[in-house]
Amino acid sequence: MKKIFLSLLMVSLFASSTVAQRGVSTDARKLQLALYAISNLYVDSISENKLVEDAIVGMLEKLDPHSAYSDPEETKEMNEPLQGNFDGIGIQFNMLTDTLYVIQVIPGGPSEKVGIMAGDRIIMVNDTLIAGVKMKNTDVMKRLRGPKNTIVRVKVLRQNKPDLIEFKITRGKIPIYSLDAAYMADKTTGYIKLNRFASSSTEEFHAALKKLKKQGMKNLILDLQGNGGGYMNVPIDMANDFLTRGKLIVYTVGNAQAREEAKATATGNFEDGRLVVLVDETSASASEIFTGAIQDWDRGVVVGRRTFGKGLVQRPIPLPDGSMIRLTVARYYTPTGRSIQKPYKKGNQEEYNRDLIERYNHGELMSADSIHFPDSLKYNTLETKRIVYGGGGIMPDVFIPVDTTLYSDYHRNLVASGIVNRIAMNYLDRNRNELNKKYPKFALYKQKFEVTSEIMQEMIKMANDEKIKFNETEYNRSKFLIMLQIKALIARDLYDMSEYFQIINDENNSLKEAMRIINDEKEYNRILKK
Repeated sequence: MKKIFLSLLMVSLFASSTVAQRGVSTDARKLQLALYAISNLYVDSISENKLVEDAIVGMLEKLDPHSAYSDPEETKEMNEPLQGNFDGIGIQFNMLTDTLYVIQVIPGGPSEKVGIMAGDRIIMVNDTLIAGVKMKNTDVMKRLRGPKNTIVRVKVLRQNKPDLIEFKITRGKIPIYSLDAAYMADKTTGYIKLNRFASSSTEEFHAALKKLKKQGMKNLILDLQGNGGGYMNVPIDMANDFLTRGKLIVYTVGNAQAREEAKATATGNFEDGRLVVLVDETSASASEIFTGAIQDWDRGVVVGRRTFGKGLVQRPIPLPDGSMIRLTVARYYTPTGRSIQKPYKKGNQEEYNRDLIERYNHGELMSADSIHFPDSLKYNTLETKRIVYGGGGIMPDVFIPVDTTLYSDYHRNLVASGIVNRIAMNYLDRNRNELNKKYPKFALYKQKFEVTSEIMQEMIKMANDEKIKFNETEYNRSKFLIMLQIKALIARDLYDMSEYFQIINDENNSLKEAMRIINDEKEYNRILKK
């Protein structure tokens, strides 16, 4: 007993002495003493690293829903999509029936240089079998990715070739694009879809604007549906293209951070011309900064559904081992002073994460009438004094309900099991050469190609084989949507992602309404009260 007491006393004296020398607060000394005691006296062996990580996670969970900790590997994976590149072999792929199918080969990338082709199946990586062994996507990616200038050997099965073909690929820097599509929706209206606000987004956006202007663009539809955000400086740079010099874009305020403002600084690339911004319930953070600035200055019409409601600013705090804390340090506000952050209870992450489900249950995604804001959250826009609302996302000027008429459980099961994707891939795999000859231009493909009844029957059989029971009523309800998705997926793999959206957008109700508004100057001005 004396030994245990003596050990505790020694621990207490050591910890107190150490933290006293460093000038650490009483609470921090308490935490350090607890860690030191557990590490040196606990009955079983423990991982001190794991203990520290759990303590950090526990502290952050008591704060807001967006303060978070990531270990070194998670930090690296999280940063790659925003930084705009990674080291790898330069392919887009799908794992279908435990086999890696190459969908596209990135032009100028390492795989194209050695002769990898779309439609190839990668069977082995560095003598490790990856096909038919139920390997996770993340494990496959770890084998294909690696530092620039290192070599990876792959063995490929190619259609009509009896033997595996071996390639030696020197890894290189592979760009990740944040702009999914940029095309002319009609003779004067351009359409741009951005999936996130990454480091390369401003450059990609400017290139798209330049291209569309050359094609006759006078008005623009910017699609931010599903855009969950990214770097804060990027929406500021983009809003600068639409707002005149000196106009406030966003400001931030925190308990330990003075007010900081971002204003339009130069002549933008699209200060004239009609603008419609598309948003939905998954448009968040940086998307809301941009949309809020456009709406507050009456610069464009916002179409869709209420956005997610993330108005908290996180500062990344790198830790010595490569891990990172993303700590909320401020709230951001739109030019009218609106806080976009939806309400939350500290430490109640589960309730916060259920918000979108609750919106659906309350009928908000189906009807704008189900949304009620108190008068205290009313604001007036800065040019025409229209009423807008704060305190929980950006409320669109024109509400578009979720369209459930084409969806069914049968359709959801087909998509969730990957069958719709596999049918498109299998068809393209068998007919790639014929399709390339028959449809050398996408416009011809979009006009002439049809998903045949044979393709649909093959899909039904595949679903039956995977125990997805056929339901004729639900199939007929979703048939048009399924055929559209198959056609779009084939287009994506035959051409590019932009062509995918040119087809799938035929059933985008928000885009349909945006096209109606943007081509009716009187209606456009009526909404903005101009």
